[in-house]
Amino acid sequence: MDISALLTSAGINIGICVVLFSLYSILRKQPSNVSVYFGRRIASGRTRRNDPYCFERFVPSPSWILKAWETSEEEILAIGGMDAVVFLRILVFSIRIFSIAAVICIFLVLPVNYYGQEMHHKEIPSEELEVFTIGNVKEGSTWLWAHCLALYVICCSASVLLYFEYKSITKMRLSHITRSAPNPSHFTVLVRSIPWSQEESYSETVKKFFTNYYASSYMSHQMVYRSGTVQKLMSDAEKMYKMFKTVAVDPTCNPKLMPCGFCGESTSDFKILSSEVDSVKGKMNLGDLELATEKKECAAAFVFFKTRYAADVAADVLQSSNPMLWVTELAPEPYDILWSNLCIPYRQLWIRKIATLIAAIVFMFVFLIPVTFIQGLTQLDQLSQTFPFLKGILQKPFVNQLLTGYLPSVILIAFLYTVPPTMMLFSVVEGPISRSGRKKSACIKVLYFTIWNVFFVNILSGSVIRQLNVFSSVRDVPKQLAKAVPTQASFFMTYVLSSGWASLSCEVMQLFPLLCNMFKTFVLRMKGDSYDGTLSFPYHTEIPKVLLFGLLGFTCSIMAPLIIPFLLMYFFLAYLVYRNQILNVYISKYESGGQFWPIVHNTTIFSLVLTQIIALGVFGIKQSPVATGFTIPLIICTLLFNEFCRQRFYPIFNRNAAQVLIEMDRQDEQSGRLEEIHQQLQTAYCQFQLTSHDICKRVHDNVQDPESLKPGKELSQANELWSPRMNCGLFL
Repeated sequence: MDISALLTSAGINIGICVVLFSLYSILRKQPSNVSVYFGRRIASGRTRRNDPYCFERFVPSPSWILKAWETSEEEILAIGGMDAVVFLRILVFSIRIFSIAAVICIFLVLPVNYYGQEMHHKEIPSEELEVFTIGNVKEGSTWLWAHCLALYVICCSASVLLYFEYKSITKMRLSHITRSAPNPSHFTVLVRSIPWSQEESYSETVKKFFTNYYASSYMSHQMVYRSGTVQKLMSDAEKMYKMFKTVAVDPTCNPKLMPCGFCGESTSDFKILSSEVDSVKGKMNLGDLELATEKKECAAAFVFFKTRYAADVAADVLQSSNPMLWVTELAPEPYDILWSNLCIPYRQLWIRKIATLIAAIVFMFVFLIPVTFIQGLTQLDQLSQTFPFLKGILQKPFVNQLLTGYLPSVILIAFLYTVPPTMMLFSVVEGPISRSGRKKSACIKVLYFTIWNVFFVNILSGSVIRQLNVFSSVRDVPKQLAKAVPTQASFFMTYVLSSGWASLSCEVMQLFPLLCNMFKTFVLRMKGDSYDGTLSFPYHTEIPKVLLFGLLGFTCSIMAPLIIPFLLMYFFLAYLVYRNQILNVYISKYESGGQFWPIVHNTTIFSLVLTQIIALGVFGIKQSPVATGFTIPLIICTLLFNEFCRQRFYPIFNRNAAQVLIEMDRQDEQSGRLEEIHQQLQTAYCQFQLTSHDICKRVHDNVQDPESLKPGKELSQANELWSPRMNCGLFL
């Protein structure tokens, strides 16, 4: 691949970016697209609709870029939460480290690569990209010290920046815990695998166990119930109600012949019926109610403690001599819970994890087929030999540049779009208890998948048999990587252009929501600003993408420095685009409290060590014992630095500090807020959403006191509590 092919790919992607960014700056001003580009503001009730027709609405403007740039980190934290700040910190770290790498590699390493051998150089557009890589440096060259020096500068700078970022985010996490509003999850422990007894219900078993062993700190508990088909129908009905409540049919679209089903003569076709059901009264036997409750109980419960410290201790301690019984962990936040997974038997979880791991590995190897085909497109000599009838077409300059510089990366990106939904499905099957845990698990799976298929498989591509044989000898891995990375640098550059630049323009355009909105507006003739498809930030797709580009940047920095300017441009655009999306589009429904940063840190350390191993292999091939000798201590120091960070910072993300929890408990007790927090706990974990928290509290109180359900109590009180218009979904 020559420079002209690279410029062809760059020109295509730059054109796509300019067109889509300009189109976005126009579409976002149109009143009909408010629900697409300002979903978060609509959900928070902070958007204003301006309908007056003016010329400025149809002129591209950079106002959204200025707004995204001027927004402070404190505003991002208040709007998107700590996870949004952590994601933007990844981009800031990448901009900083690759700015340093660009300076030293462009001005020191690139000239050494270009003049590495005595040869007649062509004009720059006709030069092959291999001329700008370390492969052009002759064996035994004394100039390899420049590459070793650049490697030291990049790795040391990355380590220093990583340390300060880890330290800053750790402080931010502690501040987030201590200064935020009281979190019910700090007082709540999720108990699973409750032993079944014929003599008593799960609820009675839980109460008996915790009053016996945690008498001084146990407050109450709430059982988890199986939500069946009826509850699903009620949830769907609630969604339809919200949609119909805000939809207005355009009165200008009146049918001339007969009603078409999509539009009509009246905009009030839907009426909100009264929730009062007079035909159904509370004529139930209370004994049957108690029996129905017991049958719907799962072997899981939320146990509430009087203090944060007591809940944390109960979550960490092994509760039984049988580790498969009375399994405890800190509960997720109420809006973060995956209720459907709480009833999965605990004994099944390890089987589910093994099954999803095997399925992910199989999917990873099946993906070798399209990747191998894609790499065949970059080898035009082999392609023309395999298909002789294509030889004439492949000799045309434009076709040559298109096949080698643009088409392979586009095809790979098209296949990669199937990966995040598949990995999210695997993560759901694993049985996580929280949405943030599900997204974190999917993020790790997508990260492993993309690093394997985009990096390792591409640089070691050929046939599938060859790819597997490469790893038959561990000693040859550095040598094979050292040979392959410089030769595949051209593909990685086009991949950054196609998957990076173009994907950012598609992200800001929100193509799928835009098309859906146009269909509703211009075909169904519906109006309304309500955003019924609220989106949360796709961390499981964007974090792996950013980390993959970081891996490509580190490994290619001294091998093929031309990739760094393209990466810097991507990270800068991503910083602006994602800031804009966090401010306007994505809604922070839940967050993990910065749990993604340890993944970022570990992946960056892996990228640095991999870069050093590849450099070690290159220096060995180039017969430079001095550079080889200096690289080995760098690998050891990087691993030691990672171990230091793991001991110093990671426990803060894995556990809660007793000192912090006790101080928070004392402050709440002194301020008198502790009793108020205890009252709020009774309604914090209401499983079914179609009722008010007050009703949930009343149901909760009666579940805690089974005596209130016995026939001796007043029937009128029971009828009032359990009437269909007031129940908390307990028997659904």
